Amino acid sequence: MTERGPIWREPGMAPLALMTCAGFSGYALLLTVAPLWAVEGGAGTAGSGLVNGVLLLFTVLTQLLVPRALDRFGWGAVLVAGLVLMGVPGMLYGVSDGLATILALSALRGTGFGILTVTGSAAVAVLVEPERRGEAIGVYGLAVALPNLVLLPAGPWIADTLGFGWVFALDVLPLVGIPAALRLGSTLRAPSVEDDPIDVDQSVLRHLVRPILLLLAVTLAGGAVITFTPQAVDSPSIAAGGLFLMGLAAALSRWRAGVLADRHGAQRFVVPMVVLTGVAMAGVAWAVAAPSAPLFLGAMLVLGLCYGGLQNLTLLVSFAAVPPRQHNRASAFWNIGFDAGTALGSVAVGVLAELTPFATAFLVCGAIAAATLPLALRRPRS
Repeated sequence: MTERGPIWREPGMAPLALMTCAGFSGYALLLTVAPLWAVEGGAGTAGSGLVNGVLLLFTVLTQLLVPRALDRFGWGAVLVAGLVLMGVPGMLYGVSDGLATILALSALRGTGFGILTVTGSAAVAVLVEPERRGEAIGVYGLAVALPNLVLLPAGPWIADTLGFGWVFALDVLPLVGIPAALRLGSTLRAPSVEDDPIDVDQSVLRHLVRPILLLLAVTLAGGAVITFTPQAVDSPSIAAGGLFLMGLAAALSRWRAGVLADRHGAQRFVVPMVVLTGVAMAGVAWAVAAPSAPLFLGAMLVLGLCYGGLQNLTLLVSFAAVPPRQHNRASAFWNIGFDAGTALGSVAVGVLAELTPFATAFLVCGAIAAATLPLALRRPRS
């Protein structure tokens, strides 16, 4: 038996990681800055919450159509389109700070993001054998998390220090990933139309409900904190520090959780992370209500650990719950759960924050995450 090399030496994994890192740079850079730009133009809290809500609404709508687009146009063309739609509209935000313009550009970015999310996680299932899938998902997750680690906290700081125009100019980064996308496209073949997630039978959806609801709850909490931390925390440096720690913990957790799951199974790590998500959100709420930098930073660190780990684990559980020919469906619905949760966190907390303090809104998100504990305790069918 030959010794297996590092996972990133598997054909297609390096281009996938490079393309993903470039594409998600455009997502992370503007995730908190675009709502702030809307506030700069006179939008209220609910209006700023709509920015990421529209982004992720169009992400979800696009995700349903990606497999059919791959079959018709091929991987290379679809991946390049995703990167262009992530980069060019972001650079155009500076044209106007009016809410209507921002929402229209966010819809285009959401279309690009929907392409990149489904194709990225689906490619992992195609490129790597099941025995190393957790490790491969970890590498893919690291490529997703690194832009969040660096650019998520940097975006508001750059906007505040140098101006919003610099942030919008930096959204050229997704276009840098086009050569890697073309290389990845030459490695993969298009899925068949029968794998189109629009054609879903009830048995497949039933097996995917549990991991998707668990994912939706943790991304709802994470999306709320990511979107509104710059507005909820008085100190820009503490807000940036909290987002950095959350991104760091998420990157490490999403990377290493896959290796642990390959060795010990994903199930045993799901329950403690669901519990800790509720605890962390309670800590964030408390630190916002009675400002405490150490408590806020510690809670953000724990939240990032759960946010990243549960992303990896629920994707593994989703792939394991369906036969290989259904992996495109599993990828699409997992991504829908991720983005729907993030969108709900953005929109719902924006509305709640108009009526209650941010601390109360964050506490509600933590309660929703804790309410999924019975799902976490239920053992999935093989």
